[in-house]
Amino acid sequence: MLAGLAEAYGPGVRVEGLRRDSGGASRLTSVFEAVTEAGERHRLVLRLATPGASEASSPLSREAALMRAARAAGAPVPEVIAAGDGSSGEPEYIVMPFVEGETIPRRVLRAPELAGAREGLAAECGRILAAIHRIPPEAVPDLPDEDQLEAWARILDGLGTPYPALELALRRLSLDRPDAVRRVVVHGDFRNGNLMIGPDGVRAVLDWELSHLGDPLEDLGWLCAKAWRFGSPLPVGGFGEYEQLVTAYEEASGTAVDRDAVRWWELFGVFRWGVICALQTHRHLTGGERSVELAALGRRVAENEWDLLQALA
Repeated sequence: MLAGLAEAYGPGVRVEGLRRDSGGASRLTSVFEAVTEAGERHRLVLRLATPGASEASSPLSREAALMRAARAAGAPVPEVIAAGDGSSGEPEYIVMPFVEGETIPRRVLRAPELAGAREGLAAECGRILAAIHRIPPEAVPDLPDEDQLEAWARILDGLGTPYPALELALRRLSLDRPDAVRRVVVHGDFRNGNLMIGPDGVRAVLDWELSHLGDPLEDLGWLCAKAWRFGSPLPVGGFGEYEQLVTAYEEASGTAVDRDAVRWWELFGVFRWGVICALQTHRHLTGGERSVELAALGRRVAENEWDLLQALA
């Protein structure tokens, strides 16, 4: 990492105040300062892959390429200061500037100083997703290109534990699936909690590890999944209405959106989050990574099963 920092800030740069941040269940996130020989200080963020990370997560080198491509496409993404692909013997890593703002969803939804940002947040998300979906696929080689329903069904089967409600939802999703209209670079985890929010709106889109090629409506549906509303009655991330999101996306992308298809992808999102919760707990139970946070996600499976049964009814 020091070699990458030296390339950005000059020889003699040193690291001070390295400490782990609270965010990230499948990436280690730390904050530190890079101090140049002249005494200039740059507050930065370091991301490292955790041991036993999910098979659905991409390499950090690909994540760095995605961030650069998304920034070039006009999405609010932190600049990649340095990145390592593990070829030099050190772990894969990404270093980016520290961005001031709020990511904790309940604060995003309730903080008085963010009230102005919340009013236009659903529409802003629609415009940002349109920018992400403009990323040329060839700008990020080797992006996963697998049918998402089949991929998450395989992951569920591989856990070796029966989840009848998830299986029932999978059956319904398979029967009712809409046709995809186009194939784009999908963020894969665009939601309340992965957006850095300030009084002026979205300052950064974070966590690109689940990106892949797929149906653009997957990102819209995922943002609307019930888990990301955090108790709010508003369907889009807890801060907006469907039409605010969809209309802004249509205007920015120049493509029409099938509202029923968005709702299918929303249901898929609830199913997928249930599988992810089960998968993260499996990592803890099998010793891939011993973590109270991962263990606690196991109890969230039942919440998603309940949401799915209500939706199916």
